[in-house]
Amino acid sequence: MRVVIAEDLALLRDGLIRLLEAHDFEVVAAVDNGPSLLRELLAQRPDVAVVDVRLPPTFTDEGLQAAIEARRQRPGLPVLVLSQYVEQLYARELLADRSGGVGYLLKDRVFDVGKFVDAVRQVAAGGTAMDPEVVAQLLTRRSAFDDPLSTLSPREREVLSLMAEGRSNAAIAAKLVVSDKAVSKHTNSIFLKLRLPQSEDDNRRVLAVLAYLGG
Repeated sequence: MRVVIAEDLALLRDGLIRLLEAHDFEVVAAVDNGPSLLRELLAQRPDVAVVDVRLPPTFTDEGLQAAIEARRQRPGLPVLVLSQYVEQLYARELLADRSGGVGYLLKDRVFDVGKFVDAVRQVAAGGTAMDPEVVAQLLTRRSAFDDPLSTLSPREREVLSLMAEGRSNAAIAAKLVVSDKAVSKHTNSIFLKLRLPQSEDDNRRVLAVLAYLGG
């Protein structure tokens, strides 16, 4: 599986390269700035990109902007964002694009190597990998005035948050200590209230929810 990495800290960049290569990924490019990231994403056409949000030259949101632009030019490019912060505006724009896998993990919460590698693979396969804190902020910073999310019950919001993290119905059931049937019922209710189409593809269903949350 071919990967492009964007991280400006040399030690962390080298660590990501070694980690991914140790798990049978092929790192085809590793860059430290936004313009180089965009260039390599378009030239290399990787299976997945692992991108830091804040890159030179301004250390604001070059990484995320480059990833968004690359997805505009190459629809469906899977992108896993690593950041110390939740960049609300661009995170919503990234998640609103329903084509291709997406992930958003906070650096200081990535402690488990196995889970991180699984997240990279999950995004490459077209799925989602969302940090619970990112999901929580995206859920709570919407106006309740015209927000259909306000029609969801507390349990439905909890299920939606777990779905957005990329969890299966079985995993949600285990987390909430309820039956699979109960989760399925909540899921159907969520899609009905959010006016989202039914689909047999779980990843597309989750992306549709994330797209709605992204506004």
